[in-house]
Amino acid sequence: MDVTNKLNSLVARVETGLDQHVPAADTRPARLHAAMRYSLEAGGKRLRPALLLSAAELGGLDGDEALPAAVAIECLHTYSLIHDDLPCMDNDDLRRGRPTVHKAYDEATALLAGDALLTHAFALLAEAYADRPALAHGLIRELAATAGSRRLIGGQMADLEGEAKGDATPEELEFIHLNKTAAMIETALVMGGLVAGFDVGQLDRLRTAGRHLGLAFQIVDDVLDVTSDTATMGKTVGKDEATEKTTYVRIHGLDASRRFITEQTDAAVAAFSALPGDSTFLQTLARNMASRAA
Repeated sequence: MDVTNKLNSLVARVETGLDQHVPAADTRPARLHAAMRYSLEAGGKRLRPALLLSAAELGGLDGDEALPAAVAIECLHTYSLIHDDLPCMDNDDLRRGRPTVHKAYDEATALLAGDALLTHAFALLAEAYADRPALAHGLIRELAATAGSRRLIGGQMADLEGEAKGDATPEELEFIHLNKTAAMIETALVMGGLVAGFDVGQLDRLRTAGRHLGLAFQIVDDVLDVTSDTATMGKTVGKDEATEKTTYVRIHGLDASRRFITEQTDAAVAAFSALPGDSTFLQTLARNMASRAA
């Protein structure tokens, strides 16, 4: 399989969906909607919506039925990035190769743009799947649980607390990464499975795959923060080490972190292989992601 062409095809579908399902930049008030579009249109890997579409394809869907769900999860992910970058949080100046929203606009506009993208994600799911209320309910419930205080936001809070005390334990670090990063990857796959009509057992396998893939993804990010450069990554690198942030590399070292990436990737691939349909793309994508930290 040509993974690059397949991924590019999925990303192109996501870009089309974002243009269709997000208010135009000149929608009143234009400054707010322009800021929303500025962050969404900065590019990025589009990993989460691509995973959602791929999971839906395992169930035989090859149309646009899963596209609104893919756009919703990208809106929610982008909101989290906008807020993470704010001066009161991680205080970053660069994201996706461009100035962060609070630098390109201002802090208040960035805050509101994030709020608007978060809200839009749920409104889109309710509207796009209104003719299938059980599916709309399942998608909204899944995304809301992931975005809430026990997972995404809870992981961010634990991350801030870990930075403040500077001596987070391995267990605390895993909690942060399972909820701040892995939860969204896990949910992307599950939402794709929901649209495809997967049964409970199949959804559980998708969730397992996403958990392991998400951990591998975050550990890769930790490794690249000390081995890559800002131009390659499109965001500031070396900041974790400079601020003595707790990461897998800081706690376990570079060699052990790379070993963990392999272990988590193997577990994700095993879960993908147990799913119906042809999961070759998902398995190969997982392997390719891991290879970035080799």
